[in-house]
Amino acid sequence: MTMQLPQPRGPVTAALRQALTGAPHELPGHLADMARATGDPLDDEDLQLTLHICYELHYRGFDDVDEGWEWQPSLLALRQAAESRFETALRRLVPPPAPVPPQEVPRALTALVQADDGPELSRYLAGRATIAQFREFVTHRSIYHLREADPHTWAVPRLAGRPKAALVEIQADEYGGGRAERMHAELFRTTMRELGLDTRYGAHLDAVPAATLATNNLMSLFGLHRRLLAAILGHLAVFEMTSSLPNRRYGNGLRRLGGSADATRFYDEHVEADAVHEQIAAHDLCGAFCAAQPPSRRAEQTSLVLFGAACALALDGRFAGHLVRRWADGRSSLRDQSRSHGRSLVGALGA
Repeated sequence: MTMQLPQPRGPVTAALRQALTGAPHELPGHLADMARATGDPLDDEDLQLTLHICYELHYRGFDDVDEGWEWQPSLLALRQAAESRFETALRRLVPPPAPVPPQEVPRALTALVQADDGPELSRYLAGRATIAQFREFVTHRSIYHLREADPHTWAVPRLAGRPKAALVEIQADEYGGGRAERMHAELFRTTMRELGLDTRYGAHLDAVPAATLATNNLMSLFGLHRRLLAAILGHLAVFEMTSSLPNRRYGNGLRRLGGSADATRFYDEHVEADAVHEQIAAHDLCGAFCAAQPPSRRAEQTSLVLFGAACALALDGRFAGHLVRRWADGRSSLRDQSRSHGRSLVGALGA
């Protein structure tokens, strides 16, 4: 099942939403220029939603959006302009890490994780969160978890040998080992159902802010570009290396709030699975990938692995900070959907 186009959050998404409801056609050239506007791209609601919409066309798409839009050249030009601004912001936020020898990659990944001092969201959810706040957390995470593992799967056909086998081993677990009811996305859907949330794919897209969209757009940016293959591998490694303990806390927090065994199964499953995955990802995936690179590219690729990992930590820290700050102020971490959805279409479409 696909989903409806989200409500716009500014002039670019307003124009994009209007265009996508029709047959594929050339978009106004100035939309790409608008996507390059100044401001902080990581907090720009219009930019992050533009990216999410463009990327979604490579996943399951939207109801009533012609599939021909996926490769429409002017839409790709708009996406490229938005991506350029996003990637530039990422490289300002996370300067390229110094390369290390391939055998040191697992240790360097561990050092990045240990040095991360982002907000302790998992501790908050374990010991302090209300059931309403936990439901908000699940709402945010639904944007990724209902398609869990898909962004990283883009890397499979781009690998060979030991790294490819390692990634397939991890992904096979994520997809339930061939059993639909054990797919992690389906386990998360059960958690949502137990919490009384709408379980449809993309149902909560309008509710989540730029900070949430950015964490998802990061995976799509890395996964869809072959030049960033090493970055998506580093991203996956740090995902797995920072998963086991937080998921234990999430499960305990939900039990504290009266969550059933069905509600916590998603988190409990990750405690054991990701403890194994983190070793595979660090050594057999990232370490082996770097070792297989030609000597002339080895430094560049090891640095890119670490860059992907550092970006994952940085954006997840921004996401966690948003939730913790809002809750500390007694406010919802979700968007106020009663607000105006941006400027009029006239300026965006040039009518």
